[in-house]
Amino acid sequence: MPDSAGPVRIGILGASSFAPTTMINPAKGNRDVTVAAVGARDQPSADQFAAKYGIPKAYGSYEALIEDPDLDAVYVLVPTSMHGKWAKVAINSGKHVLVEKPFTANAAEAREIAELAAKSDRVVMEAIQFRHHPLTRRVEQILASGELGTLQRVDVTLCVLLPTFKANCYNYDLAGGAMMDAGSYVVNMARTFGGSTPEVVSAQAKLQKPRVDRAMTAELRYASGHTGRLRCALWSATTFRAVAKVVGEDGELRVISPAAPHIFPLLSVRSANGRRTERFSRRPTYSYQLDAFAGAVLRGEPVRTSPQEAVENMSVIDAVYRAAGLPIREPS
Repeated sequence: MPDSAGPVRIGILGASSFAPTTMINPAKGNRDVTVAAVGARDQPSADQFAAKYGIPKAYGSYEALIEDPDLDAVYVLVPTSMHGKWAKVAINSGKHVLVEKPFTANAAEAREIAELAAKSDRVVMEAIQFRHHPLTRRVEQILASGELGTLQRVDVTLCVLLPTFKANCYNYDLAGGAMMDAGSYVVNMARTFGGSTPEVVSAQAKLQKPRVDRAMTAELRYASGHTGRLRCALWSATTFRAVAKVVGEDGELRVISPAAPHIFPLLSVRSANGRRTERFSRRPTYSYQLDAFAGAVLRGEPVRTSPQEAVENMSVIDAVYRAAGLPIREPS
């Protein structure tokens, strides 16, 4: 059941440097949400973070934050290998949960969370923020309209430059890897822009260290017959590159910044209707995502990035790792 009164009081689980971008700043402009607490691994870290960002409560453990009866929801922003563990604790404690991508360490763990969420009356949502931007919604509308004709090829790429090799995303024990990080987005793009969840035909990884991919390429095949390719990297010879291209029998579309459409909010379309460029809002995708989470909690609005969607995403990520000859990630 949706909660009738707002705002949604959210506690951030993990004093992460990403929190200002993903939650704290978007919440400042959202009357339906307030960041009410932060939980860290120790009290000094929590106190320092809370003081810096003006958060009322600070907890020196994750358990203490989740147990706060004044909180409605928890934003899980701990290392990836711990996402599933703390999402379960939060759901069992009666909290709504927004889980930073990737949802879990692997598909099996995602299924556990999905089953738990289905038995609860809580909103559980994966933070795949680009899905909530008007540009992405417009792409889905164009594809559904049939303007491009029968799909033939879907290519999605997100390559970033992250040379801080001590970061969590390069740590296998914390479920790190390019496919887990940037790959969470490109897999979701491949599924969203390709119209269904594809089969992984082959995959090739470039390693930063044993078992940890710094870059990944995979060939895809869809049940409808079209093909695709995904490319992602945290460190590669490719400079920063982000693009999504969908080719159909009757036309094609291209998105310059598909993972962060507010940065270059342009959509190029070529079809029987001619060539055009559509422009969209520069409002941050994280603000739209927070709107969606609050709307689901307060008004029962549908969740676009649901636990079942996350199971589909993690299934492809697991399949890519297996095809590349690498082990899937494991929870800690």
